[in-house]
Amino acid sequence: QQNRFYKKAAAFVLRAVAKHSAPLAQAVVDSGAMESLVLCLEEFDPAVKESAAWALGYIAKHTKDLAQSVVNAGAVPLLVLAFQEPDLTVKRISASALSDIAKHSPELAQLVVDAGTCSLLVKEVSNSDVGLKRQVCGCLAQIAKHSVDLAEVVVEAEVFPRILHCLRDVDEVVQKNAATCVRELSRHTPDLAKLVVNAGGIAAMVDYVQEARGNARLPGIMTLGYVSAFSETLALAVVVSRGIPPLKDALINEPEDHVKAAAAWSLGQIGRHSPDHARALAEADVLRRILAVYLHRDSSEDLQLKAKRALKSVIQKCAHLPALEPLLDSPPNILKYVVQQ
Repeated sequence: QQNRFYKKAAAFVLRAVAKHSAPLAQAVVDSGAMESLVLCLEEFDPAVKESAAWALGYIAKHTKDLAQSVVNAGAVPLLVLAFQEPDLTVKRISASALSDIAKHSPELAQLVVDAGTCSLLVKEVSNSDVGLKRQVCGCLAQIAKHSVDLAEVVVEAEVFPRILHCLRDVDEVVQKNAATCVRELSRHTPDLAKLVVNAGGIAAMVDYVQEARGNARLPGIMTLGYVSAFSETLALAVVVSRGIPPLKDALINEPEDHVKAAAAWSLGQIGRHSPDHARALAEADVLRRILAVYLHRDSSEDLQLKAKRALKSVIQKCAHLPALEPLLDSPPNILKYVVQQ
């Protein structure tokens, strides 16, 4: 009985040291603590398991090498077993630790996947516990971001349509993590983007961008841009799903320049394919708005660059003359494209 309390307290201390920085986490590894922490994952008591998983996650989160030392200690299969416990807190913490390992590199993410993690994570996407959903959506995003193969594993675990329901969750962090997961799934190849579209992902994402505010909007905005970038057809799917108005709203009303820049980039990806695509933007009065952002003296360099590129690529496709007329007041570097058309 007493031994259990000691273990829990010791793991708590190790976690408190490891969480602050990579050198401190390395000191915990060098002290030989890994073996004991991994043994604690095999304990019957959920509180000991939780404390050990938490400490291992805090060690792994700092760097690829530290995450590798957690893997080398044999923690991954035991974290996957812990994730299957009925105790919700243990589930949450072990998902978080697996995410902290998977985020660093494709190789580490592959090791997490090889332990059979994906299908278990996807099952819990529909769980009613908010904390667990946050971690699970976050972990799936950290796996999917690295490569086509890893994204395909997440899709094959039948993440759709479950992950799309999370975009309408009551909790904003669940929504944002789910949106990040969809973004990571959509950005690798045209086939994966098509899969997101066919699963109803674009309509769901447009609603999300409409509702969300601030930084939380970013993964949604980026998803619409990534999908549109791949082909005319996919960009058209975004237009048909009424994707332009919320992107325009973000461009005009978001206070942060990096969110505005993402919106300008995504709008550019939609409009650059053909005269029809460009016209859809022109008729929504987007070109004038992108120009205003480009000319605004407080706009960041990155925002000006993204706005300029978007304008250039869309104007070069735009054959709708009434839409180009308001742009005749542009500075020479933009005006030349307008006049050319």
